[in-house]
Amino acid sequence: MILVTGATGRVGYPLLEALADASADVTAMVRVPAKGDDLPGAAKYIVGSFDDPPPADVLQAFDQIFLLSPAIEEQAELEIRFIDALLAAGHRPHIVKMAVDGFQDPGVEVRFVRSHREIAAHLAASGLAVSYLAPSIYLDTLLAAAGRIRRAGMLYVPSGSGRAAYVAASDVADVAARVLTAPGHDDRTYVLTGPEALSGQQLARRISTVFGRDVGYTDLPAAQARAELLASGLGQWEVDGALELSDWVRQGGAATVTADVPEVTGHPATRVEDWLDDNRAAFLDFPPELPPDVF
Repeated sequence: MILVTGATGRVGYPLLEALADASADVTAMVRVPAKGDDLPGAAKYIVGSFDDPPPADVLQAFDQIFLLSPAIEEQAELEIRFIDALLAAGHRPHIVKMAVDGFQDPGVEVRFVRSHREIAAHLAASGLAVSYLAPSIYLDTLLAAAGRIRRAGMLYVPSGSGRAAYVAASDVADVAARVLTAPGHDDRTYVLTGPEALSGQQLARRISTVFGRDVGYTDLPAAQARAELLASGLGQWEVDGALELSDWVRQGGAATVTADVPEVTGHPATRVEDWLDDNRAAFLDFPPELPPDVF
């Protein structure tokens, strides 16, 4: 039986859809019962959280656990607490751990990356069987910029000419579903990327081509980026992390392209153009009630 944490998020929800298509025996962990009522397929749910894990007898029912928590300051602490709850239950399931590209490199000092590195060290000490999924920057983050692209015809990204191999969240979910339902993935790390690495300027050109309008690119100054992120409601820790991540992209850290998505799923990684076309409505008819733009 599979337990999916982070079940209502960017990757967790499409993962539940993919597992439903595979007729897998899956249960989602949700914080409140109301969240469990809207899950896709026939997914069951249990109520629990990383800071208040389900009891031992519940955890013992799962032999595969998809481990995903929000990128917040307490992320390492919370995931480690959950891992320790599994160990205290006398249970040793296979963990499919969502990380981020770069977590294996001790020289990467982006705080989001450091959190996953700390969790990975704890998992290594635990002796649990682990598979790591380390996606590049999600294409889906472009949705936050859709309003500005629509209104002003500009893409603002504070990463200079740095390139990123943007990956679709749906591809990450497909990989996770395969790893959770097929043998042979223990002790493997998959770096999940799109089929090419693009700079902000190149990305703006792709947007222009797909939507048939001129979209420019501006390397947003760090001070302006910080101000806009804070104004969007993010906390100081998250804002500092976002700027560290942008600087890592600027320095070429996110430019790696792998074949892990097609090798695991059997289908090509989603092209930027195809993702944009699938999300056309967000860029051409941006609903006014959505949150403010970030970059």
